[in-house]
Amino acid sequence: MRLVTVLAAGIEGVDGYLVTVEVARAEPASGEGRVTMVGLPDAAVRESVQRVTTAIFASGLHHRPHDAITVNLAPADRRKEGPAFDLACAIGFLATIADNELPPPPRDALFLAELALDGTLRPVRGVVAAAAAARAAGLRAIVVAPANAHEAAAVGGLQVVAPADLAGCCRWLRGAPAPPLPPPPPPLPEREPCLSEVRGQEHAKRALLIAAAGAHNVLMLGPPGSGKTMLARRLPGILPALTDDEALEVTRIHSIAGLLPAGCGLLRQRPFRAPHHGVSGPGLIGGGNPPRPGELSLAHHGVLFLDELPEYARSTLESLRQPLEDGHLTIARAGHRLRFPARCMLVAAMNPCPCGYLGHPTRRCTCGADEIHRYRARISGPLLDRIDLHLEVPAQKPEALQAAQGGESSAVLRQRVQEARARMLRRQGVPNALLEAGALRRHAQPSAEALRLLAQAVDELGLSARAHDRVLKVARSIADLDARPTISIDDVSEAIGYRVLDRPA
Repeated sequence: MRLVTVLAAGIEGVDGYLVTVEVARAEPASGEGRVTMVGLPDAAVRESVQRVTTAIFASGLHHRPHDAITVNLAPADRRKEGPAFDLACAIGFLATIADNELPPPPRDALFLAELALDGTLRPVRGVVAAAAAARAAGLRAIVVAPANAHEAAAVGGLQVVAPADLAGCCRWLRGAPAPPLPPPPPPLPEREPCLSEVRGQEHAKRALLIAAAGAHNVLMLGPPGSGKTMLARRLPGILPALTDDEALEVTRIHSIAGLLPAGCGLLRQRPFRAPHHGVSGPGLIGGGNPPRPGELSLAHHGVLFLDELPEYARSTLESLRQPLEDGHLTIARAGHRLRFPARCMLVAAMNPCPCGYLGHPTRRCTCGADEIHRYRARISGPLLDRIDLHLEVPAQKPEALQAAQGGESSAVLRQRVQEARARMLRRQGVPNALLEAGALRRHAQPSAEALRLLAQAVDELGLSARAHDRVLKVARSIADLDARPTISIDDVSEAIGYRVLDRPA
C-alpha cells in the first residue's frame, strides 16, 4: 500500500479550515478496483471520483483503474461540501503511482480547484477564507484556478500558483517554474449614483449625511415617489472608503456566497443589499443547512436597504434585533456554533399609511385611523429603538421639484463624512453609533441646557433608555460634522427631531 497526503480546505460559515486529503492505493483482493471516499463527503464530493479519473485520462497522465483506492478527508467529523477537493484528490491519485514520477506534494502547499473533464482548473467559492486559513497555519503556497488567482493573492503572505490545467500543476510539482498569474481585471466601474441627482429633500440629505458620518441606522417615512429609494441607493457613495481589512472581510463573505466577479481581487466598494420583502428569515440573516451568510452578512461594512418595511414578515424583522445590536450573528448547530459578521447600516423605508398618501399635498388618504395604527404597529418598538434616525420624506409639488437645486455632489459630501469619521476614530476608536454606554458618557456629554432638553423629550415622547442614548450618539455625530468638541443644545434639538415615529399620534 502507498499513502499520500495532500492539503485542501473546507468552508464552515465564513471561515476556512484545512482538510488533509489522504489517498491510499493498494492491489484489490479480487476483481476490479474501486474508489472509496470517507470523511463525511457530500454528493458533490463523492461525484469528484468520476470527474477526477476522467480529467486524469484526458490530461494524458497515467492512472490504474484496477487498483483499490481509499480517500479520507480529515478531520472526519466535519461535513465536506462542493467540488473544491477535485484537484487535491487528483494529485493524490497520481502521486501514489510510481510510474508518473510525480513527487509527493509539498506539505506547505494547499490545493483548491474544481476539475473539468478535460483537466482544466475551474474556480471555486471561498478562496479568500481558504487562503486566510492557509496563511494562519504557516503554509507557503496555494494552488488555485486562474480565475481565483487574484482573489487568493488579496490575502497576502502566500505564493499563488495558478496553472491552467491538471497537467500544468503536475509540471510545477516536478520542478517547472510556476506559470505567470493572469493579468489583473480592469477596476470595477463606480456604480454609486450621485446624491446631487436628488432634487430637493434637503432635510433627508442632511439626515443621510449625519447617518453616514456616525454609521447610524435610518428609517425614512414618506409617500410613494417621494425619493426614499433614490436617497437610499446614493448613501454608499458618501460613506468612507473601505480600509484594507474591511475590504478583505467583504471580499471573503462575497467569495463564499459566490458573488465575486470573475477574476476579481479585493472588493473596494461598500456593499449595498436590497432584498425583496418576501425574503425568508435565513435568507435575510443567514442560516439554512449548511448555514450560509444571508443578506445581513452580505451587507457587512455596507448598507442593508429594506424597502416597504412593514411588508416584511414580523418574525423576519424581529430576527434583526440582536445582530443589529451586536454586529454579528451566532448560529448554533448540534456540536458547533458559527459566527457571521453583520456590522452594517440598516436603511429602511415605509409609507405613512397603507394607501401611502397620508399627508400628500395633492392626493387624499383613504385610510382610517385604525388602519394606520395597525400598519405602523407591524414595526415593533424594540426594532424602532435600534434605528437612530426616523425622518419624514414628504412628497414635493411639481413646481417646487422643478425649482429645486441638486445640491452638493457625493464626492464633496464623502469628504465631509471622512473628516468627521476621522475625528471619531481619533477620539474613541469607533464610529459614534458603536459607542458603548461607558464610552458614550465620556465622549458624548452635552451641556447642562442640552441635558435638560433631552430629559424633557424623554418625558414627552416616552423614549426608552436605548432611544435616549441613540439621541446622544446622533447629537455627537452632528457636532463632529461641524468639528465641535462639545455637544450643544442645537445638536441635541436636531437629534430629537429625527424621532418621527416616537411622537404621539
